[in-house]
Amino acid sequence: MVKIKRENLAELYKLISAEKSLFVPAKKAGQTNYALYGADTEVDLDTLKTVKSAKELFFPQSETLYNVKTVDNKYTVTQAELQNEEFVVFGIRGCDLKGIEVLDKVFLSDPVDSFYKARRENGITVALSCNEPEESCFCTVFGVDPADAKGDITATLCGEYLYMKANTEKGEKLLSDCASLTEAADESEVADEKAKIAEILKKLPYANLSLEGWDGTVTEEKFNSPVWEELYKPCLACGTCTFVCPTCQCYDIKDYKTANGIQKYRCWDSCMYSDFTMMAHGNNRTSQLQRFRQRFMHKLVYFPANNDGMYSCVGCGRCVDKCPASANIIKVIKAFSKEVD
Repeated sequence: MVKIKRENLAELYKLISAEKSLFVPAKKAGQTNYALYGADTEVDLDTLKTVKSAKELFFPQSETLYNVKTVDNKYTVTQAELQNEEFVVFGIRGCDLKGIEVLDKVFLSDPVDSFYKARRENGITVALSCNEPEESCFCTVFGVDPADAKGDITATLCGEYLYMKANTEKGEKLLSDCASLTEAADESEVADEKAKIAEILKKLPYANLSLEGWDGTVTEEKFNSPVWEELYKPCLACGTCTFVCPTCQCYDIKDYKTANGIQKYRCWDSCMYSDFTMMAHGNNRTSQLQRFRQRFMHKLVYFPANNDGMYSCVGCGRCVDKCPASANIIKVIKAFSKEVD
């Protein structure tokens, strides 16, 4: 384990960004999101949750897949270049890191998504412990330890220092490259900070949220429950929950006509939209109740059924914070708990 003074972090960013693309939580116009580090970047390690998750760095909101060009009535198809250089994601939280593990189940299973795979292979994650988890957090319910997120490097802010411990060869190499700015440290130096975080977690409103009755074996029972008939009604179908979610992976593929051909690209989509998966004969989910149910059945039933019990929720609380109608996953889980009681 090594440590560096907070006042010297700017030098650390400069050192890393001189060799690799460095993405950091950056504050701009009052909001914090991941951005490429530059001389004018206002790095914000104190905001607990970025508006959008770090998912975008591995599964971009929009990306070109290939280009089709026409020259003299002849067509040429060129695949977009894959990520071929290492990059660093600094300050990723444990919930977002768990979200990437969920995406791995989707994009690294056969058939492997080559665009996602290239980013995963070249991405280096510096996971930052959550010093003060918020009331909307419930990541521990899904097995996340916000005080000890296992990225390539685990980082913890404690007093005037940032402590860093390598967990992988990639992490060891990065810390070795930054050795001129760090000094040796001992894990005992962050023990009190981790204990403090653990105490905060016990007092959070959703710390004891139970997932009893939710797994991959209850498809018919949950699908046919009358509880959905009331739960969906506040939903505005705005899709905010899906765009801030670290695990949502739905996308659409579209064409963009250029001056001499077509650009084929994919972009995030939402199962909450009425035109999602729209086909020539129509949509297979014709009501908002069906779309609302699909979102939560996927996260709590379908996904664990097909992925060794792993849920497609990481308890980050973004949907709790952002849903304008409070029609979030907490409300769904609790509504079914009342039904059981």
